[in-house]
Amino acid sequence: MDDVKIMEQLNHADQKARLEGLENWIQNHVSGSVDHEFVDVNNHIHTWYSFSPYSPTKAVMMAVKAGLATAGIMDHDSVAGVQEFLQAGQIAGLPVTCGMELRVSMKNTGLVGKRINNPDQIDVAYMAIHGIPHNRLQNVAEFCKPIFEQREIRNRKMIRRINEITGVYIGEMDYDKDVLPLSKAHEGGSVTERHLLFALAGKMMSVFGKGPKVTAFLQDQMELYLSNKNVAFLDDPDNLYYQYDLLGTLKSGLVERFYIPANDIECPDVKEVLGFVDEIGAVSAYAYLGDVKDSVTGDKKAQTFEDGYLNELFSELKRLGFHAVTYMPSRNTLQQLQRVKILCNTFGLAEISGEDINSPRQKFICTALRDEKFQNLIRSTYALIQHEYMATLDKSLSLFSKESISKVPDLKKRVDQYAQQFLDRRSST
Repeated sequence: MDDVKIMEQLNHADQKARLEGLENWIQNHVSGSVDHEFVDVNNHIHTWYSFSPYSPTKAVMMAVKAGLATAGIMDHDSVAGVQEFLQAGQIAGLPVTCGMELRVSMKNTGLVGKRINNPDQIDVAYMAIHGIPHNRLQNVAEFCKPIFEQREIRNRKMIRRINEITGVYIGEMDYDKDVLPLSKAHEGGSVTERHLLFALAGKMMSVFGKGPKVTAFLQDQMELYLSNKNVAFLDDPDNLYYQYDLLGTLKSGLVERFYIPANDIECPDVKEVLGFVDEIGAVSAYAYLGDVKDSVTGDKKAQTFEDGYLNELFSELKRLGFHAVTYMPSRNTLQQLQRVKILCNTFGLAEISGEDINSPRQKFICTALRDEKFQNLIRSTYALIQHEYMATLDKSLSLFSKESISKVPDLKKRVDQYAQQFLDRRSST
């Protein structure tokens, strides 16, 4: 089978066909195994079960193609793609981790009233659940059901607001016809603001095509600010990623006009979520964003977030019982990340990293991770994989269980121990 057909098969509607496509690709390109001399890691890859151009299977293929040593799935409010991701990892010989990202309410904490790491809503923070034991995935899916129901209600309200803003120019959108088909909601995937904006981008393209007419509409009628980079992308009718670039521009400038705050069901109390994470034996991580000056993904405007009260934030994270902080080196300055690393060490929080993949423009590898200063993030990923393996066998063997902490209280030593156990286990197979 040629590469064009294999690529199409990797995003086939049928999961079995997707996995068979990966087997064909591996046979054609990797001689049945992955070169594990690679050291790059990424624990934050979205799939089309939240928003992404990639099925879980294609995401694994892209990870292998990029040369990742490990890869981690991280969808919003959904673990619907995890089993496929795990199977694809086995086919590719690629160690993987599974996780989920969600928004939590911080109203009942010392951070009440603050804009934390969420551009759209104060009192709400993004957190990641890493290293979910494989035998607890159904528990996570059940936990997400009320979130889905509330998000569905809010999404429909936001579509009505979008139509009030843009309908007079391009016609109105229908949630069931224009948005839901872009998602995997019928298979347990989530429908995010990005789906709404992707549908809106498609609607604009159907009216204006690609090129200067779109940028003129955005600047003149919508009165949106466009960076020089985004103007160049959107003025180019041959741009292969046009709809994704248009989505990024809309997300940066239009969301605040139609956004409806999520309620406390859709964004459960952080203490409830942390308790649930501990109950299933997973790893809770705060997702550090940091003040934004020039958004590398093009979907965030310049804005201040946690950097003005970072010491207070870390103190509260520790008090609440977070296990780790996850961050993306490509998004921040070295000065920002050095400060985060110092605070993680001070407050005894593990460090996890991953590049937020949800657009075809994004690279699966973050070269900043190759800096000597970030080598611990590779070890922590190995430890995370071992944690996931052990926690699936027995929750008491998880990286942050009371039993594990009692045996090895020092976090760094415990992370190194789990990382070495993973390396030993990998070399013996």
